Amino acid sequence: MPLPHYKRWYKTARWQALRRRVLAEQPLCVMCEAIDRIDVAVICDHIEPHRGDEAKFWTGPFQGLCKPCHDSAKQRMEKSGRPTLTFGTDGWPIETRPRGGGRKLSLFGSQTDTGP
Repeated sequence: MPLPHYKRWYKTARWQALRRRVLAEQPLCVMCEAIDRIDVAVICDHIEPHRGDEAKFWTGPFQGLCKPCHDSAKQRMEKSGRPTLTFGTDGWPIETRPRGGGRKLSLFGSQTDTGP
């Protein structure tokens, strides 16, 4: 079975340059930071799933994530349509919020603009 058309975009020089820029701007995983943990971001993640939409693929918004957060919590959020409830070190629930504006996911599943 052939790969979906958008999978090839990840192999382009354009994507690699975009990925390097995002990770240079956000060197730490934003989901880890939200729970007072520090881990290096290695994945340039689409905050909103692009689902093959070329405009969304190239324009984002993006966030830096570590592989464990991208492959577990972020995937659960995308499949369920709402964020995974995470607790901070103080025991209170927290939100996952992208840096630099864009959209945030609230604990109750709605999305709001956070602005620049």
